Amino acid sequence: RDHAVGVTPIYLATAEAFDAEMHLRITQHQNDRGSDWTTVEAPRDLPDQLDACGDRPVLVDCLTLWLSNLMLAEMAMDREIANLVEVLAERTAPTVLVSNEVGLGLVPETPLGRQFRDWQGLTNQRVALSADCVLFVAAGLPLVMKRPDQQ
Repeated sequence: RDHAVGVTPIYLATAEAFDAEMHLRITQHQNDRGSDWTTVEAPRDLPDQLDACGDRPVLVDCLTLWLSNLMLAEMAMDREIANLVEVLAERTAPTVLVSNEVGLGLVPETPLGRQFRDWQGLTNQRVALSADCVLFVAAGLPLVMKRPDQQ
């Protein structure tokens, strides 16, 4: 909530409600955010939507769901990830991206699961490389992995 006075931050949401339970989760997230945010749905067109945000602060939630949406839509993963990194490189406004580190668990049993884990790891690496600051949060505790002064 620490943003410029008079500037409404944008919440770029990547989740889609395919069932009642997910719809409830999305509604709860919206209620938790309150009216201080402008929500923009971006389940697959995240780079374009992010670019359209201009100089407004943005929170992207989350890259993990965005990637799964791309995979299920059989989109060109490498191209989409490259587009995202390009748009991020051009942004000057505060931009926070939420992502999951799925490579810390067991190796998935299915080829699709392993492919997803690989794409998620690659995306996290590419985004982290271009980011000014990277935090890893476990058990609600942040670990600073990269700071602006470490560039």
